[in-house]
This record gives sequence, C-alpha cells and structure tokens, in this order.
Amino acid sequence: MAPSMDIVDDNVDKKSKSTTAAKKVGTPSASSEEASPHPDMSLAQDIHRVMMVHSSTLSVEDATAIIGMDPAALLDKVISRVGTGGKSVEEAIKENEAKYNKTEEDSTEDKKKDEDEDSDKTEEIVEPLLNAALYRHLQSTLGYNKSDALSEVNLTAIEAHHEAIIKILRENITKAKDEAGDMEVLHAHMDVARYCAKCTTKEMALSAYEEVVALPKLSIGKKLDAYLEMTRVCSFWGDWKSMNETLTKAAKVIGKGGDWDRRNRLKAYQAMSYLCSRDLKSASTLLVEGIATFSCAELCEYSEFIMYAIVTNLLYLKRTEVKKSIIDGSEILQVSKDIPVVMQLANTLYECDYKAYLHTLVDLQPHLVANRYLQPHAGYILRELHVLAFQQFLDSYQSVTLESMATSFGVGVEFLDLQLSRFIAAGRLTAKIDKYGGVVETNRPDWKNARYQEMIQKGDLLLNRIQKLGRVVDL
Repeated sequence: MAPSMDIVDDNVDKKSKSTTAAKKVGTPSASSEEASPHPDMSLAQDIHRVMMVHSSTLSVEDATAIIGMDPAALLDKVISRVGTGGKSVEEAIKENEAKYNKTEEDSTEDKKKDEDEDSDKTEEIVEPLLNAALYRHLQSTLGYNKSDALSEVNLTAIEAHHEAIIKILRENITKAKDEAGDMEVLHAHMDVARYCAKCTTKEMALSAYEEVVALPKLSIGKKLDAYLEMTRVCSFWGDWKSMNETLTKAAKVIGKGGDWDRRNRLKAYQAMSYLCSRDLKSASTLLVEGIATFSCAELCEYSEFIMYAIVTNLLYLKRTEVKKSIIDGSEILQVSKDIPVVMQLANTLYECDYKAYLHTLVDLQPHLVANRYLQPHAGYILRELHVLAFQQFLDSYQSVTLESMATSFGVGVEFLDLQLSRFIAAGRLTAKIDKYGGVVETNRPDWKNARYQEMIQKGDLLLNRIQKLGRVVDL
C-alpha cells in the first residue's frame, strides 16, 4: 500500500514551530523555505517600476533614487531575466534541457551538492526564465526593439522547448504512479506546476496547480502550500480577482486544521489581497498582527511588509497605539533605516510637526507609485493621510484662525481654505469655516447621543420584525 501524504506533513509542522521561533523575524519559515521561488515577486516589482517610468507616472529621477539604478538599466535587466539571460536561444535551451534529461544518479548527486551548499548564499535568483508569453507582453507594452531583442521565431522555439520539457515532467507523474508512492506523485505534479509558473502562462500554471489540489489524500498543509503558490501566480500577472478567490479556498482549507506557521503565512497573503482591493482597514489589522510572525520571504521583503503596515495603520490606530506598535515597535526599529520616508511620516504625525509631515507626504508619493500594490491607491492614501493630519490638528482646538493653521502646516491660507472646504463638504472633517472672520470652528459630534439614537432605531426595527414573525407563526 502506498504511503499517505498526510503522514509526512505532521513531522514538518512540529519542527516548523520550534525552528521558526528561533529565527529572526522576517526570515523564511520551514514551509516558506519549501515554497517555489517562481513566480519571483521582486521581478514583478521591477516590471511595475519599469512600466511606471515608461508611462511617465514615475519620473526617472524618483525611480533612480528608489531603485538605486537607472531605469534604462533596470529595463535591460528585466528583459534579460525574462528572456535568455544574455545567452543565445540555442545555448539557453540546451542548458535548460540538460536539467531535465538527467539520469536518476545525476539527480541524486545534484541534490547532495545542493544540501551541502551554504543556505546564506541563496541571494537573488539570476536564472533566466525563458518565458515567451511574458517577454511578448513586455516587448509590446514597452516597445522594446533593441538589436538583441528576441524575435518571434526565437519565442516560438522557446515555447516548443517548454512543451517538450512539460511532456518529460508529465511522464514522471505516470512513472511515480506506477512505481512509487503518494509523496512522489505529489512532487511530480508540483514539478509540472512550478515549471509552468516559471516559464509559461498564468492559465497553464493555474491549471497545473488545480491538478495538485485535486490529488487524493493530500494533507491540509500541502494543499495550502499549493493554494499560496497559486495566489502568487495570480498576483504576478495582476489577476486580483482570481487571487482573492484562491485565498478564499485557502481559508476554507485552513479552517479544517493546519499548523500555526501556515496560518500566519495565509494572513500575510490575505493582507496583500486586501491592499489590492483597497480594504485598507482589514489589511491594517492583518499587517500589524503579522509584524512579529512574518516569514513570507517569497511574497515580499520584510521592510516592504513593514511599510505596508505603517502606511495602513496610521489611518486607523489611535495615537497612543501608533507610538506603541509603530514608533517604538522593536521589529519595526530593526528595519527603520530601510524605510526612512515612512518612519519620518509616522514620527512627524505623532510629534504634531505638521509642516514636516506635509513635506514627507510629497516624498512618500513616488514610493507609493513605485509599489505595485499601493500604486492604484496612491491618490486615495495620500488624501486620507491629509484628512488624518487636519483632523488631528482640529481636535486640539474649538476654533483656530486659518492663518495660524496655515502657518502650522507650512502652506498658504488660500490653499488650506480650498483643502478644508473640500473635506468639510465631503463630510470628512467635522468643522465649518467662517470665511469673513478667517476662523475654522470645530463641531465635535455627540457620539454618545448618536449611538443612543442608533440603538433605539435598531431596537424598533427588531421589535417590528418579531411582531411580523409572531403573526406568521399564529397563522
């Protein structure tokens, strides 16, 4: 009888808790280390930044400051990575083919070599993807037509090569079913799915992963791993709807069990999904909870995760909580040097240095645009951060002159009047402007009375429904 897949996962899960607890926050956990490096989310960020520069949404100067290199050089790097890595098509295909035409003895020797290598050497993945579909997309979108660009003939040859490799990998599935056990069958299926995620289209990758989750006797942990990798495929290609649907399936799976490490990883993925759908409140809760348990190195860098946590939680946390959870948070302080603009934003808001706060918002804007998760919501986030500062300032006064407030924010009176009137008209600020007297008067809402009235209304509604239900029962 073939061994069940459920047996293996339990031992891994027991080890993962103690192993992850001993690691520094932000390092990959046991289940995260087993995750496929493809699709590479750092490459997705690089592609987004190249796109933003190409569309003039992000200036070359801002992009250079954020990326640390010239956008033109980044474009060449991205194209090379997606294509053949600077090699000829024939050479790249030959090298890739050699990896999948090895004998069993060769594979065992390579595995031993990999285990002997120092894990600290796993830096940036430089292996070319040979992804013809992605290459075509970038070539058409960016108008990349340099002399070394791959031709349609080259791309067709690459696709034919992938079909041959996938055929070999599927033969391994058949062989595993005939000669090995359930775990070997799982690994063979995962090899196909991960190869498709690296080298082919979103549709082919998702279809291959669907075959994985449909396997019988698949443990909760392994099924969740497959769903999380599917989520990254959707995210890489910008399919936010499918990403959310996949995470919903993953949440149902984890509801039946699963170890704490995978639960924490799922929360990080869900936080990214909430960011994409502009549910910043839900995202902020999961992000701040995940600061101390983050281990999804395959999803994003830890400093990037902290940036998301700070930007979203500034909008919803009370001032005392901002101090405790963000400004003085030990995990955040570890990476504060990597995110100086966001840290300055939190500090200036807490210290009520509104002039410096507005200047920091200007500096923050290109960082939001350069991030693929935050760019679609950059205008919304900046507007909410403005409202936050105005509300915090006005909460300290019953009335204040426009001139005094303008001085505190380092802006002109006319500009401030325009901003405040817009937010007041939209119901975002509880204040009114006395234009003749040049004064802003705050209207503090009576929350206690408002809640009482709301309770009375809901109580009346409930009584009416009970009465209607009573009539139906009598009949």
